[in-house]
Amino acid sequence: MKQRGLSGKVLMGNEAMAWGIVEGGATVAASYPGTPASEIMETVFRIKREHNLNIYTEWSVNEKVAFEVALTNSYLGRRAAVMMKQMGLNVALDSLMSSAYTGVKGGFVLIAADDPGPYSSQTEQDSRYLATFAKIPVFDPSCPQEAKEMVKRAFELSEEYEIPVMVRPTSWVCHSRQGVGLNKIGERDEIPSFKKDPQRWAATPRFRYRLHRELNKKIREISSRNHPDPVSNPGGAELAVVASGVPYAYAYDVIKATGLEERVALYKVDLPYPLGPEVDELIQIYPQTLILEETYPVIELQIGCRENARGRIDLTIPSEGELTPDIVAHVFDTLLGEGVSETRTPPEEGRKPSLCPGCPHRAAFWALRKALPQGIYPSDIGCYTLGLNLRAVDTCLCMGASVNQAAGLYHSFKQGGRSIPPIVATIGDSTFFHAGIPGLINAVHQGACFVLLILDNGTVAMTGGQPTPAENSPGKRIEIEEVVKGCGVDFIRTVDPYDIPLLIQLLKEANRYARDEEKGVAVIIARHPCLIYGARDEDRREGEIVVGEECDLCGLCTERFECPALRTGPQEGPMIIKTLCTNCGFCVFVCPQEAIKRT
Repeated sequence: MKQRGLSGKVLMGNEAMAWGIVEGGATVAASYPGTPASEIMETVFRIKREHNLNIYTEWSVNEKVAFEVALTNSYLGRRAAVMMKQMGLNVALDSLMSSAYTGVKGGFVLIAADDPGPYSSQTEQDSRYLATFAKIPVFDPSCPQEAKEMVKRAFELSEEYEIPVMVRPTSWVCHSRQGVGLNKIGERDEIPSFKKDPQRWAATPRFRYRLHRELNKKIREISSRNHPDPVSNPGGAELAVVASGVPYAYAYDVIKATGLEERVALYKVDLPYPLGPEVDELIQIYPQTLILEETYPVIELQIGCRENARGRIDLTIPSEGELTPDIVAHVFDTLLGEGVSETRTPPEEGRKPSLCPGCPHRAAFWALRKALPQGIYPSDIGCYTLGLNLRAVDTCLCMGASVNQAAGLYHSFKQGGRSIPPIVATIGDSTFFHAGIPGLINAVHQGACFVLLILDNGTVAMTGGQPTPAENSPGKRIEIEEVVKGCGVDFIRTVDPYDIPLLIQLLKEANRYARDEEKGVAVIIARHPCLIYGARDEDRREGEIVVGEECDLCGLCTERFECPALRTGPQEGPMIIKTLCTNCGFCVFVCPQEAIKRT
């Protein structure tokens, strides 16, 4: 193995895990972007470029693809890593479950970043549950330095037992910063070699039974070696705390800050699954034991006797939401019989999130509402979900669901003998490639009739501007029009959403087409670069946007158009925030009094 010396630096947790991947000797890394995990892969790309490393890296079209690309490298005896957010793991779950049976040869690490709260997700699900479901070990880091080292430990554990291993950071680990020690980058020299073994790599059901038995044996052996770390163990402690991940860090700080070192014993669990037998023994030793973990009771449910255990199951810890130091301090006070500390009142909600000034999606949604105001609008996952603010998003379930729900709406209304309203699904370019294509094929095949509006801004904007297959970089450009045509769609139109009158015209035309049951799905591609990640100089229009005396203070531009560059001024009329305005001119079209003008 070749090695290169480095020094330490302050890193975000996601950056630290990327260093763990390259220091651990991965030769393949793949991911699909999703907060809070996106920066891991971005950092791997940067390290590869800066240090001229021989690592294959890719932003995959979805998490299942990323998982299987990386997994196959481990079949060849080489180390690989795959990264995603917690809901992305749902997309890759089929692959995860089967890979636990087949096992691996080279170390294979799955990083699944969770979002307790949640802050940027539809759910606050706990990926450790899916690790227990698949029967693979899972590390739970409490800080960036630990996350980096756990990635390397995961590679070693994976190779020792030939099993996939998960590292599960949460958003506070992913996005906090810490001084992190950097070691030598390990460039591994293994020659890829595939040893044919059909009873393992292509096992039929009866052989899967044998593989399952071997998997259970691996988990028992790992469990027997998994010991909680006694961080502090004072004699006569009234309470034992068994903690993992960020809740461990909170417990440590609260104990120190409140002077409870002589009253509380603290044990740290790095590997919450498979749990070792010693936690059961601790519960018998101490008067009370508190289990601190996020977000589900993964450790608790593995305990044999929970009579003296407190945690999420008995609601000592809230069964939803992220833990905070205030919650931990409050629970300590309650269990130790002290005066119960006051929990802080949650802060009031601030300004609601909004599409960026000049965002082409805002124009598309405004045109949609103008063209088909009585429609139903299923939508999808992306920054365009903020079409909610414009009353142009009625449903948002998960990646790719907009297309399937549009088809479901059509079939339900038709089967129920009801008049079918206009149905317009919206989906972003990256989400379309991720999960929209199978739904579109199914909708066309099953004879559904609706309008699909693909919002193509040329990037995965919500997670930091990662590339999509519709770009030239890094590989061959995949044209959305050709994909849509290949799905069997005959009505395909492409328009710049900045041209609002034309987009309104096309939406009406598409709706007339879709209402003819002999024709089916109509697709409009609203294409304009993201102003943050793909803006071009020609997007800047000449002339300044001003508010004229014709304004009658109707409030439409500030209350319903909701552009951040338009605010209510001191005289109750609209004012343009010059530092935010992109000079796109959407508001000129929106104002019913033609009071907003371009000079």
